Amino acid sequence: MDKHTWHILEILEENARATPENIASQTGLPVAEVNDIISKLEKDKIIRKYKTIIDWEQAGEDYVYAIIELKVVLERKQGYQTIAERLYKFPEVRSVRLISGDHDISITVRGRSMKEVAFFVAEKIATLEQVHSTSTHFVLKTYKEDGFIFDEPEKIKRLPVSP
Repeated sequence: MDKHTWHILEILEENARATPENIASQTGLPVAEVNDIISKLEKDKIIRKYKTIIDWEQAGEDYVYAIIELKVVLERKQGYQTIAERLYKFPEVRSVRLISGDHDISITVRGRSMKEVAFFVAEKIATLEQVHSTSTHFVLKTYKEDGFIFDEPEKIKRLPVSP
């Protein structure tokens, strides 16, 4: 990947709403070339989705997020992909990751309450044949997500002190 393509990806990752004109001014490329590069990146599935980060708490919506770690037992001749596909089909599941350590898979789920998430885990996840055990961690507060800092502290402006 050349440096211009890499730079375009960095710009879009930071701000998905960056216009081709804005990207062109940052990279020194013509707008038409920026458009061509972005189109190719989308076609090649390097750019998978444009995303908006929403502060649901600020919007007045009460969502509960949990990170659930799973220990799984693989079925004969089937790998982690099979269980991952079953997991990511649930609309409550926001992400599925193969991880190292004591557990095999980590999923992030979203619900309207801790009880809703707990029932989802007990009824939908823990009952899967391949799932040996689960460990649920509720997210109490998000400080940073996808590079965006929530509740960034305001810089305190000191008033001048006169003698």
